[in-house]
Amino acid sequence: MSTHHPQHPHPHHPIAIVGAGLGGLTLARVLHVNGIEAALYDLEASPAARGQGGMLDIHEESGQAALRAADLYEEFRALIHPGGEAMRVLDKDAVVRMEEADDGDGGRPEVERGQLRDLLLGSLPEGAVHWGAKITGARPLGGGRHEVTLADGSAFTTDLLIGADGAWSRIRPLVSDATPAYSGISFVEVDLLDADARHPESAAVVGGGMFFALGAGKGFLAHREIDGSLHIYTALQVPEDWISAIDFTATDLAKASVLEHFADWDKSLQALVADADGSLTPRRIHALPVGHRWERVPGVTLLGDAAHLMSPFAGEGANLAMFDGSELARAVAAHPGDTEAALAAYEEALFPRSENAAAESADSLVRIFRADSPQGLLDMFAGN
Repeated sequence: MSTHHPQHPHPHHPIAIVGAGLGGLTLARVLHVNGIEAALYDLEASPAARGQGGMLDIHEESGQAALRAADLYEEFRALIHPGGEAMRVLDKDAVVRMEEADDGDGGRPEVERGQLRDLLLGSLPEGAVHWGAKITGARPLGGGRHEVTLADGSAFTTDLLIGADGAWSRIRPLVSDATPAYSGISFVEVDLLDADARHPESAAVVGGGMFFALGAGKGFLAHREIDGSLHIYTALQVPEDWISAIDFTATDLAKASVLEHFADWDKSLQALVADADGSLTPRRIHALPVGHRWERVPGVTLLGDAAHLMSPFAGEGANLAMFDGSELARAVAAHPGDTEAALAAYEEALFPRSENAAAESADSLVRIFRADSPQGLLDMFAGN
């Protein structure tokens, strides 16, 4: 006779979303608007575990469409950074090659990522997100059901599993053996705080919105944040191991290592790194193959970076993740009781959409850093 009594059967969720970034949250919110509940699992300890820094321009046809589907469009409009659609393009001698004021049409309004995330989080039922939940793996149980295991030894089961867990997704291996590859570009991110008062020259150089200063194989991309700080992305075409050779805990030495690449650049541009406040954050830029797709696997799919990680040079990452989330939710709502039909419909539109954006992103990376830079970017804007 068996003496085994399971004390804690695994919790079961009809729909489980791994990753409470913008894509996963949008999916959960649009499901909620349609009367469908989902459980989210995120490895962050809490919503405030880390800064969600950076400004996002939210595109009309994708991010804004998702916010309309989420019934949050009006609340989103209240978060917009006025003037954030301004843009400047400089060359390495700090000569302004293109300048556009914010015309106020709001086609691509800028918002702070953290505020947008808070808006989505606040629109979900209490307890929808399980924080501090590090997923270690997932396995099919048959019939489209999956068991997902967590680092603390617990597990849950679900009828519909969605990987919204970013570049290094733990859910992706269920559908695809693709892994992100190094794009050839590394970023080093810095901040200039209270820029108008403390860094007036840098504030003047960057301007009120988006900023590019580009040369062959390198450059600075920046934007002004709502709090008056400047967020700078230093971009370098360097080998994948370049970051590993620098001790980024030694801030002055790290600054010097970065600035070696800009020795012949205008002093006002060098200052964007030289005068930076706080530490430098290095980041290798990876991408999945353009046109990444998979065969239909029962009960599981991906969205956002988990599905189509691309370099940030098409400005589509967050917008696509949100749009994926809203489209997947709408497909689920439109096919009650038929998850497979919902996933097939979602993926049929997902694959060409993400392939187009990924191709554009890969193309932009080459154009932006080519030998006659910033001419490639100027041509691109002229073409638009």
